[in-house]
Amino acid sequence: MDVSNITPTNFIEEFINQDLQEGVYSRVQTRFPPEPNGYLHVGHAKAICIDFGTAEKYGGVCNLRLDDTNPTKEDVEYVDAIIEDIKWLGFDIANIYYASDYFDIIYDCAIKLIKAGKAYVDDLSADEIREYRGTLTEPGKNSPYRERSIEENLDLFTRMTNGEFETGAKVLRAKIDMASPNINMRDPIIYRILKATHHRTGDKWCVYPMYDFAHPISDAAEKVTFSLCTLEFEDHRPLYDWPLKELNWPEAPRQIEFARMNLSYTITSKRRCLALVNKGLVSGWDDPRMATLCGMRRRGYPAVALRNFVEKIGVSKANSVIDYSLLESCVRDELNISAKRAMAVLNPLKVVVDNYPEGKTEEIEVPINPNQPELGTQKVVFSKELYIEKEDFCEEPPKGYFRLCPEKEVRLKGAYFVKFASLEKDENGEITTVHVTYDPASYGGESPDGRKVKGTLHWVSADHCYDAQVRLYDRLFKVENPSDESGVSDFTEHLNPNSMVILDNCKISSDVQSAKVGETFQFMRQGYFCIDKDSTDEKKIINRVVALKDSWGK
Repeated sequence: MDVSNITPTNFIEEFINQDLQEGVYSRVQTRFPPEPNGYLHVGHAKAICIDFGTAEKYGGVCNLRLDDTNPTKEDVEYVDAIIEDIKWLGFDIANIYYASDYFDIIYDCAIKLIKAGKAYVDDLSADEIREYRGTLTEPGKNSPYRERSIEENLDLFTRMTNGEFETGAKVLRAKIDMASPNINMRDPIIYRILKATHHRTGDKWCVYPMYDFAHPISDAAEKVTFSLCTLEFEDHRPLYDWPLKELNWPEAPRQIEFARMNLSYTITSKRRCLALVNKGLVSGWDDPRMATLCGMRRRGYPAVALRNFVEKIGVSKANSVIDYSLLESCVRDELNISAKRAMAVLNPLKVVVDNYPEGKTEEIEVPINPNQPELGTQKVVFSKELYIEKEDFCEEPPKGYFRLCPEKEVRLKGAYFVKFASLEKDENGEITTVHVTYDPASYGGESPDGRKVKGTLHWVSADHCYDAQVRLYDRLFKVENPSDESGVSDFTEHLNPNSMVILDNCKISSDVQSAKVGETFQFMRQGYFCIDKDSTDEKKIINRVVALKDSWGK
């Protein structure tokens, strides 16, 4: 394969170019191999972009392979979710395979290793195997069952396969080196007894291969050339290579490791995410505060923003924690370009324009998106009765207050200049209505006499808006590393109590009423918002995707 026109942008591509130029491989084939025992999270987005993106760059193939070697934890629900997430990120899946597609091949490889004297059946318990393995500074010691004859091992493994022994009674171990400085090479388990119904193979098997054994053989059987994985598998690379070398596999894949992505203010541990779901601390795996891809999709994060985020952080060999604000910045940058503009008042205060004619309405034209002038404008209705934000009026303003108050004139976005006239209060002294007068000559927000105003307010017409529930989402945790449990008994103590604030009776411009689930908008002066799947014909539920500016740094 000629790679003279392909410029590598990271160390993975440098390795690939070198192997292709030297003729080690003539093509590029990768795979993304998640275990279908949970939902994909933001860390998987990096692996997906690397696996699929690398194959795409070299005109190669990337398969999805579901690592279904543990039937007690896997479910079709997760399989479907994984496929949906990959497609949402914008990648084409060349083929969908399962590790279980190769169970017969993997089993035959185990038999070959036994016949070659490279694997044996061990009766030690899990605790005993751990004890015999040794430590990082002390070598392990051989199992008393390590020198069983080939015939005995074949017989016992066959009987394990036939279900004669209970779960945990025996295992099949690779026969490598109990004194190896790499603890992963000290006779690792390659098969265990597990009497459980598999979601694809049913009850055909009661022995299942371990991941470290199934993975390289599945890669090789699938004709993968480059097995790209995260850095925690670097110490496992000799174990990845070992069975393929012992089995004399032609054109064995090359494993290349890269640093995983750790994101501040999040957790991605499936165990801890499940605890959040089971305790009702979030609404589910797709809760918009979760770091799962389905949660981010529901919140309104654009897929292209995640891809841009992965590209920005790059590919490295050093683990690091990426600040959440960088992801939010990528989301803002994309939505600033793509999201429609709309008017919405989240904490409404009624305003009456006293000198505006009764029954009159006007259509104010505002850009659909000022960054895309080719989209044109949209019409917003202006009328005598409006809503503005409560925070945009102050009866006794502090110094430097430039919004509506008794002393200052303000601009209503795209409409007119208005001045305070009077106000109404309820029996508790709360302001219920503000009366203003408008300058008819200031249509469009400019005054013909050239006078300037500093404050510009967004608004909606009281008769041309609808009520909606708005959910203001923020980071789920209030500390950068919620997985660090030092000083606390439970990681949930780090939860941000303001990660979701629900506002009812928000006033939304009527042009948003027909929006579909997943559609995003920039509510002027508020942030970016998305129509949630909980919406009904009677009531819209709207999620805040991200605020207009990052407030965490402050």
